[in-house]
Amino acid sequence: MGFIAFLKTQFIVHLLIGFVFVVSGLIINFIQLCTLVLWPINKQFYRRVNCRLAYSLWSQLVMLLEWWSGTECTLFSDEATVNTFGKEHVIIILNHNFEIDFLCGWTMTERFGVLGSSKVLAKKELLYVPLIGWTWYFLEIVFCKRKWEEDRDTVIEGLKRLADYPEYMWFLLYCEGTRFTETKHRISMEVAESKGLPKLKYHLLPRTKGFTTAVQCLRGTAVYDVTLNFRGNKNPSLLGILYGKKYEADMCVRRFPLEDIPQDEKEAANWLHKLYQEKDALQEMYNQEGTFPGQQFKPPRRPWTLVNFLFWATVLLSPLFTFGFGVFASGSPLLILAFLGFVGAASFGVRRLIGVTEIEKGSSYGNQEFKKKE
Repeated sequence: MGFIAFLKTQFIVHLLIGFVFVVSGLIINFIQLCTLVLWPINKQFYRRVNCRLAYSLWSQLVMLLEWWSGTECTLFSDEATVNTFGKEHVIIILNHNFEIDFLCGWTMTERFGVLGSSKVLAKKELLYVPLIGWTWYFLEIVFCKRKWEEDRDTVIEGLKRLADYPEYMWFLLYCEGTRFTETKHRISMEVAESKGLPKLKYHLLPRTKGFTTAVQCLRGTAVYDVTLNFRGNKNPSLLGILYGKKYEADMCVRRFPLEDIPQDEKEAANWLHKLYQEKDALQEMYNQEGTFPGQQFKPPRRPWTLVNFLFWATVLLSPLFTFGFGVFASGSPLLILAFLGFVGAASFGVRRLIGVTEIEKGSSYGNQEFKKKE
């Protein structure tokens, strides 16, 4: 094990990375709060500023994937589709099987220049998660309770508000509604059988309401279907990334012009169910052959995520080291205990943030069978 590899496994290093992310995030959130005065003056300028502030936070996580762990992401698509990346508004449909599937999506948005303006239809519980939910609030992320009767008006209003967004926007939809687990899959397939729908092997039954509403409210965009898997049957985690583990992600991307998707709600729902049958076939092919169809592309990583992190590390760690040295040099037991207590609290906070991504700590949504149609 080399020295760099050894450093990547050390708790104190993880703590320092977490400190930089948390403190820089709080600073960014405060700046975002201050930018609210811009909204009534110039809404589009407010949006552009917040895209860049969000980039400064999210790119730190992308840096961990690209530079710290060295994880590689390969696209399987066609040249015409790849040439549209970063040049149009897009609805992304991504399978929700892995703890870091969102991070693989983010690394692609970063490489094509739309990380700061990326959006997601998120569960409302995330709104109250420090840094993540707060940043999303200022980005006009659409939050939902995953109860369509209560969500309908909120989702429609939120999506229509994004129709005039000034920068190219990738809007992520996890149509399955929750991460894949064996229990959720079993219940989901019972629902599929009760509705007379084809069963899926690698996905949960897609929830169609969010998708059909998105395609109706965001006309003029395209839909990218993204099917993600990892070589070697790996199941990566954010903790693994933090420890410097390298993974190889493969992403099959197919582009569908929105005019090819039916506007009628029932027909659009049928289109989505058919799409998930195709996604299931793609996963079956990958498990058997170890590859997706299509031409391979490896978009190069850009240096800006690393530069951004080094900037924040320089700004925040220098005073931290100076302060820590002063505390221990003082010889005061009270100050030393207070400093160690702060370190312990920071460690706990970072661990809780990582816990948000862990499958076993995911929501119970999907663990109960509901008989009525969406």
